[in-house]
Amino acid sequence: MDDATRASTGAAEPYRVLARKYRPQTFDDLIGQEAMVRTLSNAFETGRIHQAYMLTGVRGVGKTTTARILARGLNYEPDEGGGKPTIVMPRLGRHCQAIIESRHIDVLELDAASHNGVGDIRDITDSVRYAPVSARFKVLIMDEVHMVTNQAFNALLKTLEEPPPHVKFIFATTEIRKVPITILSRCQRFDLRRVDAGVLTGHLASICAREEVEVEPEALAMIARAAEGSVRDSLSLLDQAIAHAGGRVEAEGVRAMLGLADRARIIDLFEAVMRGDAAAALGELRAQYDQGADPAVVLSELAEFAHFVTRLKVTPEAGKDPAVTETERRRAAALVDSLSMKVLTRLWQMLLKGIGEVQTASKPLAAADMVLVRLCYAADLPTPDDLIRQLAEGGGPARTTGGGAAPPPPAGGGSPRAVLAATNAAPRPVLTEAAPATRPARALAGFAELVALATEKRDLPLKLALERFVRLVAFEDGRIDIALEAGAPATLVNDLSRKLSDWTERRWLVVISGERGAPTLREQAEARQAEVLTGVRADPLVRAVLERFPGAQIVDVRDNAPLPAPVVARAPDEVGDDGNDFDDADDYSSDDI
Repeated sequence: MDDATRASTGAAEPYRVLARKYRPQTFDDLIGQEAMVRTLSNAFETGRIHQAYMLTGVRGVGKTTTARILARGLNYEPDEGGGKPTIVMPRLGRHCQAIIESRHIDVLELDAASHNGVGDIRDITDSVRYAPVSARFKVLIMDEVHMVTNQAFNALLKTLEEPPPHVKFIFATTEIRKVPITILSRCQRFDLRRVDAGVLTGHLASICAREEVEVEPEALAMIARAAEGSVRDSLSLLDQAIAHAGGRVEAEGVRAMLGLADRARIIDLFEAVMRGDAAAALGELRAQYDQGADPAVVLSELAEFAHFVTRLKVTPEAGKDPAVTETERRRAAALVDSLSMKVLTRLWQMLLKGIGEVQTASKPLAAADMVLVRLCYAADLPTPDDLIRQLAEGGGPARTTGGGAAPPPPAGGGSPRAVLAATNAAPRPVLTEAAPATRPARALAGFAELVALATEKRDLPLKLALERFVRLVAFEDGRIDIALEAGAPATLVNDLSRKLSDWTERRWLVVISGERGAPTLREQAEARQAEVLTGVRADPLVRAVLERFPGAQIVDVRDNAPLPAPVVARAPDEVGDDGNDFDDADDYSSDDI
């Protein structure tokens, strides 16, 4: 008996919530899951019906409902008999009503939260051996399957992999990551998507028409956004809104019910932030807070509007979203041209961080105030590439040595781009200590001075490469002839020539010679250390100590660091072989004493 028949006969029934009353009963009733419906339709038509299905998705997208519809399609049998598994069910069959009401003897629904042990799984595996009583298949539906224990999952593996031909498994879960991969590999997985806000708005409008409830389109858009893609949540909120209104459902009543801010006032707040008007932004937030808006929700809606403006800037098609009101669409379009993508992305990042701060703060309103202050002051700041461009054009922000401050940003309205343009147009103080336009060319007297120049420029990779891999053949100002050790960087010659030209303001020629050349600086340092070591070991007292304590090593008392053989001492007036006062980490061992 349908609703119209019950109404005509005057049968009194308890009220059923909208989420249960309008639960889909066929695949045609499902919304937003076209990919899954198409896959199942093709599988049923070709007879490629899988033995187990895994349905996953967020709450309220229809996992359990889909499982029941799937069980009904597997066992669909018209009243006249015959038939086969199908997703096309124009009317109720022999088993349909019992399956819809969860009372069919061959369709077993289990809640894994209370049937998650090995004993429960053993009962299931024992029961599936018997043929169905009246239906075509024995179907086992297990909801929230991620709550089954690992031992119970292992007990189910064999039956799930090789079930009897008359058994089908349907699992549903919101935590797919908690399901073992051994279970997932034996199932055909379907990810049920969140329902788009526009589709959800249309669905709610059709239900309101059937319920003969007057509702404003903006109110439905608010409910669809608050549901976040969950059909069940949207129907529960609609039920609450109808009860709250007591008549016509209006946007103002839904806004008060959900603790939301006025969408137009959110845009006012957005514009105040973008023009850097901190006083107006704080006043608007306080006014919305006094009317019942949650500060975290206000910032979330501010971020949502920033996201919409960004999408609209990237693709104009975003303005056709039915979940967006005409006011939002019109005012966002006016902001698109005045806000750069860099400003919008910076705003988004700061809002994401600020929302988290507000949610965890002991005083959310104060935390939201500080977030808005940061946003207002950041709106006056140029982006890094704008700053570089200003410096390149000679109009960048200047500093004076006399402690003078830069001129304050201009007051008044306008977008960050307008504020930046006005700031650039303002007169700026001139640097009192300007670098000379040109520098005299620098001459190098020898290879050691070249290494010292690399140290001065803080180019540590080049310095180490010169010490370890370069053998000097000839050196004159403007030309270096070298030989390279094995393992030298492939780009060493080009890098050396380029950097020398940059550092000395003159052209240098670096030539690889076929001659052997002098030892590297590292080899020279090791040779000097070896000579010092030989002299120290020749001392009779030192020799006697080493003979008395086998395994002892000579330590440089200047830094108390042991020197492993063959290099175990350094001359007092020398530095480490990398040119620094610190020895290389690979020259020493923590086991040395």
